[in-house]
Amino acid sequence: MSAPSASARAHGAPDVARAAAPSQRSDDASARPRVISIVGARPEIIQAAPVSAALAGVVDEILVHTGQHYDQAMSGGQIADTGLRSPDYNLGVGSRSRAQQLGLAQLRIAELIERERPDAVLVRGDTNATLSGARAAAAAGVPLVHIEAGLRSHRRDMPEEHNRLQTDRLAQLLLAPTPGARRNLLDERVAGEIHVTGDPLCDTLEHWRPRIQPAGGNYMLATVHRNYNTDAPERLAAVLACLARSPWPVLLPLHPRTRARIDEWELEVSPWIRLLAPVSYTRMLALERGARAIATDSGGVQREAYMWGVPCLTLREETEWTDTVASGWNTLVGVDPDLFHEAIARPAPSARPPIFGDGRAAPRIAAILAAFLARPTTPPPNHPGPLIEDRQTRPSRAAPSISNSAASEVPA
Repeated sequence: MSAPSASARAHGAPDVARAAAPSQRSDDASARPRVISIVGARPEIIQAAPVSAALAGVVDEILVHTGQHYDQAMSGGQIADTGLRSPDYNLGVGSRSRAQQLGLAQLRIAELIERERPDAVLVRGDTNATLSGARAAAAAGVPLVHIEAGLRSHRRDMPEEHNRLQTDRLAQLLLAPTPGARRNLLDERVAGEIHVTGDPLCDTLEHWRPRIQPAGGNYMLATVHRNYNTDAPERLAAVLACLARSPWPVLLPLHPRTRARIDEWELEVSPWIRLLAPVSYTRMLALERGARAIATDSGGVQREAYMWGVPCLTLREETEWTDTVASGWNTLVGVDPDLFHEAIARPAPSARPPIFGDGRAAPRIAAILAAFLARPTTPPPNHPGPLIEDRQTRPSRAAPSISNSAASEVPA
C-alpha cells in the first residue's frame, strides 16, 4: 500500500483529494486483498485494535478515521492506549450535524474507494462513520462487511438504530457478536451472509485483564452520552437525580457534549457526583473493575460491566444487549430514581455465562473475511436473494445498488 502523506494522518485534513497521492495498487492476481477499514468514534477505536492485528496476517488493511471523534481524549489518546496503529487517513469530518457528518464522510470515503480500489470495505458498530462507509461502499459496488451486525434496540428515535438497520441491509458479510444478533438478522431476512463471531470488545478486554488493577475505594461509576439523555434539560436533570440516589459517591467521566449541556442549562449536580474529564481506555477499565456498580447509557460499558462481573444499571428504557438483562447482571432503569434505587439493592447473580464469546472473535473475523474474499466475484443480483444462514452457499460478493433514497432515514 502506498504511504499516505503527512497531511492525511493529521486531524482535520480538508478532503481526501488533497490528503494523499493516487494509489499504486498492483493488479497482480497474487497480491493480498485490500480492505478499507473505517473507524470514527471511541467505541470503534477500542473494537478495532484486536481486529486490525488479526487482519494484518491476511489482508492489506487501509485504516481510515473519519474524525467524528476528534479531540485527544476521545480519539488520539484512545488509539495510543489500545495499541491500534495510527490510521492511514483522517478525513477530518469533525463536529457537525448528523446529516452533515454522514454526507461529508460518505463523499470522502467514496474518493478513497476510487483511489485505493479496495476488495471490500469494513465498518463496525452503529455510528455515523459506520453508515457513511456502508453507503459509500454500496454506491461504488464494493462488498461491505459489518462487524457487530444484527444488534437492535427497536427504538426509532436513536440515530444508532437507523445506522444499524441501513448498514445491515447493505452488507454482504454480516458478523454478529451473539446468537441473539444473528436471530435478529434472520428475522429481517437480510440478503447477506451471516456468521456469529463473538464480540471483539471481549478480545480487547481479555487482552488487558491481567494488567488492569481495580481502582480503589467504594464508588459507583457512571457514563452518560446518548442523545436522548442529553438533548433535553428535563431528561438530563432526571439522569443526575438518579445518580444522586447512589449509596456510594459517583465518578462521572463526561463526554464533552454532556458537560456542555450541564453548563449551558445550569443543571444542579449533587456534591455526591464527581465530574471528571474523559479518561483513557485502560483507566476506564480500572474504574469499571473497581466499581461497586456501574450506571450507563453506553452499549460498550454495559458489556464491559458484564465481563468484569460488576452490576450494571442502564439509564435507558431498552438495550441492544438483551442477554445482559436476561442474565440478571443488567437492569433497565430509564431515568426513574426509584427504579434506580431498587436496582442497586438487588444482589448480583451467581452465574455469568460467556455470552460475548471466548476472546477470539478477531482471528475468527479475519479467517471469515479471508475466505469470503478468496471466492470468485459474480455480478450483483437484481433482487435481495434468498436468506443466507451461517456457512450456507454465500450470495454474490458484489455490493447491492444504492438509490438516492438511501440518503434518507429508515422509515418508521
